[in-house]
Amino acid sequence: MCALLVTTDDPRQQNGELRIRTLTADEYQWFLATRRDASFLQYPSWADVKDQWRSEKVGWHLPSGEIVGAALVLYRQFPGTRKYFAYLPEGPVADWSDPAIDRWLDPLMRHLRRQGAFAVRMGPSPVYRRWDAATLKAATGPGRRISDVLATEVDPLGAALADRLRSRGWQRCGGESDGDAQPRHVFRVPLKGRSLDDLWSGLNQEWRRNVRKAGKAGVQTVTGTAGDLPEFYRLLEITERRDGFRLGRSLAYYQRQYEVLNAEESGRMRLYLAVHQGEVLAAHTMIVAGGRVWYQTGASADHRREVRPSNALQWRMMCDAHALGADEYDMRGVPSTLDPEDRSHGLLRWKLGTGGQVVETLGEWEIPVAGAANHALYRAFQAYLARR
Repeated sequence: MCALLVTTDDPRQQNGELRIRTLTADEYQWFLATRRDASFLQYPSWADVKDQWRSEKVGWHLPSGEIVGAALVLYRQFPGTRKYFAYLPEGPVADWSDPAIDRWLDPLMRHLRRQGAFAVRMGPSPVYRRWDAATLKAATGPGRRISDVLATEVDPLGAALADRLRSRGWQRCGGESDGDAQPRHVFRVPLKGRSLDDLWSGLNQEWRRNVRKAGKAGVQTVTGTAGDLPEFYRLLEITERRDGFRLGRSLAYYQRQYEVLNAEESGRMRLYLAVHQGEVLAAHTMIVAGGRVWYQTGASADHRREVRPSNALQWRMMCDAHALGADEYDMRGVPSTLDPEDRSHGLLRWKLGTGGQVVETLGEWEIPVAGAANHALYRAFQAYLARR
């Protein structure tokens, strides 16, 4: 039920003070439709993916009732209490260029406190720094990290917002390391204003050679269905063993994700398969929302890698993202190491070949909710996470 908006002579309202309230599904979807840059993690369907969290859709509005910002808030109950950790993944969707940041944060914190939150984590959308592929390729060396390299571009909004958050007691998760739930360093290929020929020219020589090799070898790239998810998951388990990482997600997780994202909008989550001689050699998932396309998760077999199925899939997905009119193709997380001896560096090197940019987002920020009890519970929560 919508809150009743009452005309007021309060001078704070006259000066554009923002209020916050719970939004209906229709109100929330309407607002997101006006923002091409909103992350898929802020779409209502993501709350259904994270089914172990309680969720709420809230919005900031002017005295006139106009909605000017929104957020999907996920609530996770702290064991043994009636208190919640509030999480806004890659959100909220707000006007971060507004220097009067308190008119956004203050009503949000008051609302979350009423909802029983003891602490809040959010992921503001502004970019902090960017490095082009050529700069990082030239900087590769033993013991080196991305943060050691002078950025190609520093976003003034991101830098200003970081200062504003720090001055208000917000702490960057993990300090200057990659201590976030979502990747801090991501790889993005710009699409807006570029032709397919421009994208092809942006690939380095090795990538172009590998895409051609896949085509000559007869690798076919096709879109799969929900019925192909078990094969994707089988390849993902192979990839995790080979590359030494563990996502910790089940087949049921991806099946639920595929179902709920596509129930919200057909084609929101897509599964791409690289098939060679009748066998699926690679499978990648892609998510479409607003003006952006994300490559989410990739998996591949251990054999016949010489026919380059993953390169073929990525080129197909970039072309499809371009055809959809996306502004950029987000390849998600990359490691921050530039040391070629580091096992994880191979992923960064592979993505650099597409000619895009490494983008350091502003990252995730946390703060305890006001009150001594909430501060104490937040310290206990941090200790709890450290033991897990």
